[in-house]
Amino acid sequence: MMQSGAMLALMATCSSCSAFVLPQASFNRLPTAASSASRAASPLRMAEEPLGVGVIGCGRIGDIHAKTLAFRTPGAKLVAVSDIFEEAGARVVEGCNGLPKFYKDWKEMVHDPEVGAIVVGSPTPFHAEQIIEAAKLGKHIFCEKPISFDVPTIDVALKAVADNDVKLLLGFQRRFDSNFRTIREKINEGTIGDVRTIHITSRDPAPPPVAYLQNSGGIFMDMTSHDFDMARFLVGDEIDEVFVTATAFDPEAKEADDFDTANTHLKFKNGAFGVIENSRRCSFGYDQRVEVFGAGGSISGANRSPQNVLVNNEDGLNAGVPYSFFLDRYADSYVNIMSAFVKYVKTGDESLEPALGIDGKVTIFIGMAAARSAKEGRPVKISEIAAEFGC
Repeated sequence: MMQSGAMLALMATCSSCSAFVLPQASFNRLPTAASSASRAASPLRMAEEPLGVGVIGCGRIGDIHAKTLAFRTPGAKLVAVSDIFEEAGARVVEGCNGLPKFYKDWKEMVHDPEVGAIVVGSPTPFHAEQIIEAAKLGKHIFCEKPISFDVPTIDVALKAVADNDVKLLLGFQRRFDSNFRTIREKINEGTIGDVRTIHITSRDPAPPPVAYLQNSGGIFMDMTSHDFDMARFLVGDEIDEVFVTATAFDPEAKEADDFDTANTHLKFKNGAFGVIENSRRCSFGYDQRVEVFGAGGSISGANRSPQNVLVNNEDGLNAGVPYSFFLDRYADSYVNIMSAFVKYVKTGDESLEPALGIDGKVTIFIGMAAARSAKEGRPVKISEIAAEFGC
């Protein structure tokens, strides 16, 4: 289990964080008897009333969240969606059987009295502003990662959340994949003993367009950030140091001055090690695998496909083709994480271990350290990055 002082040691001296109280690391928030009693004493009215939710952004992820809220999230009501493009909004409204209202101006939607929480699925540059506006109005927030690529901006957003006593959950949906969650539970139960190494394989089927890469924050902020979060979540400890070897094979990555292939070596504070293998191009589909090795055994999660039938005949072994990309592979995870958000807002229950605001900030620090390591060819401690921001 995560030593509770590890996160606090990293953040306790951060001058920009001193104005608000930091929660414990999100992978060490187990319910206590006191917290359970407190939740039991909460008015039943909270559990009975649906949480009115508005979705900002009607692109592919906003569409997923809107439909999930409309049809697959008990305890929630999709009140409205917002997008500057009316055609995109109209498609989402139609896909939700006309249930939500449409706002072209997201601020008008956030001010809607029926909206008690928002889902931020807009482009990254707008995330922090939308979090701050919602927090000031007492609205709870689900935000796709990252909050921002800029640490001071993250601090302002997190302070707004703390000052207004609202809840913020980040969209690290892999925590809610059934395979990965089972691995986490088995590790917690001591099935494989103390964790010694973790190996994460994460490969995309094809690189995104150059325009996307140029605004993505780089591979470590965009793609590997999910893997950094998974490593912290599964090992249950903070990453102390990273060492990266990376290159660019595809012209898209070269044009964007980015990498498309990287191996990131991790050193955890508890002495465990890890490797994250990333590629922007995988010819056989979306490849997502994890293996954790411990003092008493190992546990792994294989890559998933729409069907897991294995055929053996004279032609050899034939298995199913993997999922095409993350929206298909993690379809159930998006449902699970939205249900966890609604539960978290209504009860304050963190036992499902969602990623909170501080997890997003730590992931940015790790991404910055990885980018520096790749550029300078040396190991970089996360504390080196944190110190540059007064933490």
